[in-house]
Amino acid sequence: LTKACTSLVGFSVGDILAQKFIGGSGGFDYARLARMGSFGLLIHGTTSHYFYNFLDAKIPGTDAAIVALKVFIDQVLWAPIFGVLFFSYLGFTAGESAEDVFKPMVGNIKKAVYGSWRVWPVAHAINFRFIPTEQRLLYINSIQIAYNVFLSFIGNQKSEGKASEE
Repeated sequence: LTKACTSLVGFSVGDILAQKFIGGSGGFDYARLARMGSFGLLIHGTTSHYFYNFLDAKIPGTDAAIVALKVFIDQVLWAPIFGVLFFSYLGFTAGESAEDVFKPMVGNIKKAVYGSWRVWPVAHAINFRFIPTEQRLLYINSIQIAYNVFLSFIGNQKSEGKASEE
């Protein structure tokens, strides 16, 4: 529950920052904030808890080769899966059709994964080398706030573009 709550805070703060400093000239979108925060609470906190615990259980250790393998698995396998979860959740909870959710999926995941590769390899090298398993998600969520500004911007571009067309 603690990890889910820290993810709620991380995704909420990231979206607040995105709306305040990067968002359009429109008013504050509380529904968007609720979608981002609930994603952190319901999806990110739980799936990340199980993923990182599984990874540590199956690949124990903190030497350089083990850390590199964990970073590789996180960035090549987990990052795209996380992207599908994230963009699907945002779209469906915004009431979009399956077509509207999945049509931009490949482009959005590419942006998110390429952005991930700029932030997370170094962050996870520190994470997998120095942070105990039980504290891993708290560490991730502290860095995730800045990355969530980026995700919030990407994940909400389409819905804001549709709103301005109407």
